Amino acid sequence: MVKDSIPLPPYFNIDPDAAMEELDQPTSTQGFASIAEACARGRSDLASRGLNEEGRKTLRLFSTWEITRYLIPVAQAHFRRVLKQNPELPQGTSETEGGAKWFTLDEVLRLRAFFAAQGSKAKNYLPYRPPGLPAKLVAVANFKGGVGKTSTAAHLAMSAALDGYRVLVIDLDSQGSMTSIFGGKVEDEWQTAFPLLARHYGEYLRADNQRRLDRGEAPQPLDDTLSAALEMTAADVIQSTHWPNIDLIGAQLNLYWAEFQIPVWRMQARGWKLWDALTDRLEADGVMDRYDLIFIDTPPALGYLTINGLAAADILLVPFGASFLEFDSTGRFFDMLHSTFASIEEGENIAARALGRPGLAFEWDAVRAVITRFDGAQQGELSALIQAYLGRTLSPHRQDFTALIGQAGEQVSGIYEADYRDFNRETYARGRETFDETYAAFKRLLLGVWRREELEAARTAEPGLTPA
Repeated sequence: MVKDSIPLPPYFNIDPDAAMEELDQPTSTQGFASIAEACARGRSDLASRGLNEEGRKTLRLFSTWEITRYLIPVAQAHFRRVLKQNPELPQGTSETEGGAKWFTLDEVLRLRAFFAAQGSKAKNYLPYRPPGLPAKLVAVANFKGGVGKTSTAAHLAMSAALDGYRVLVIDLDSQGSMTSIFGGKVEDEWQTAFPLLARHYGEYLRADNQRRLDRGEAPQPLDDTLSAALEMTAADVIQSTHWPNIDLIGAQLNLYWAEFQIPVWRMQARGWKLWDALTDRLEADGVMDRYDLIFIDTPPALGYLTINGLAAADILLVPFGASFLEFDSTGRFFDMLHSTFASIEEGENIAARALGRPGLAFEWDAVRAVITRFDGAQQGELSALIQAYLGRTLSPHRQDFTALIGQAGEQVSGIYEADYRDFNRETYARGRETFDETYAAFKRLLLGVWRREELEAARTAEPGLTPA
């Protein structure tokens, strides 16, 4: 009688001599450089697959079906009729005689503006944006990696651009993933947000030196870095992207140097308010008036760059997966946010109270946690439990994981950059639903915040009324 042969687990009977033969030589410090170089070659090759002949990313075209379903709320027949009646409008291009018409996003934006001016006043052709109010800054943050932070920020930026908003994306993560998605070219730290932070410190030091001179004290020297930064503005680091209404302040590895430089500056000048650096420079350089939305992608750590991004933000989004470990990590992230900003407030307010000045109090218009990469079949019960604990802080919409996510990741692009002809209309429509819902939840938050400010501004502008 022959017994059934059950194979042993693969970790049994490993021959040490055979294992030794499979080893490479020990890795030195230089070995890391070789591995990094190999990754750089691969990254360049993969990223170049979406580039045109000039080495730039290009945005795909949008069909009449897609425009009338997702971008401009009109029937296809009416859309075609308007184009025929107005030959001066973009007419699109066809790949075949009598085939479907395709339009660039820039042409779509021009068509939307035309419908807004000439079409039905009952339809929202243009997105809501109260006049006279500055752009809203949205930080996407979590100190746990792999939670969908960058992809969430990128897709919200793309959604907002498709909706007609003017968008700036600021990449504060030295890994530069957001920069890669938008095809940014960043040679060194002088093409990142670093010069803006350095200029803010340089301006503080220059003013402090004047106070020193007035007291008869010797000034602190301005080094070459600060002198160079004082000559730069946001316009010097903002670059256009392949999206006509999305601009970028990119990032690359050298940006990480800021995490070491900022504490040195802080030690040299304890009065410098480092957490205001990004906000103040964006306001001073007119960036808040040039855009409607500014998305900030932060590093997966609560360092000085993240603190700047969070302090600048009006809205904070914290993505995480529906697992115990990610829920636990996210809770600790909020605990660290409390400790960090409470510590800043306490330190500033001790001096403020002594001088009889108003105290510092950080405030965000809205904070929402967002469940990403959601699998309803496996994570429904846990996500409901998390919802019960977090209540309104957790967005009720779960961002599903779809096949389009994998495809977009392979192409170093976003879901909205995928051409539905690579699938079919139905598959594409189902795949983007979860991202449309994510944007809808965010937009509801954004519009509520803007409307609240709009009404408050109207109340305080009435004669005889003062702000509450």
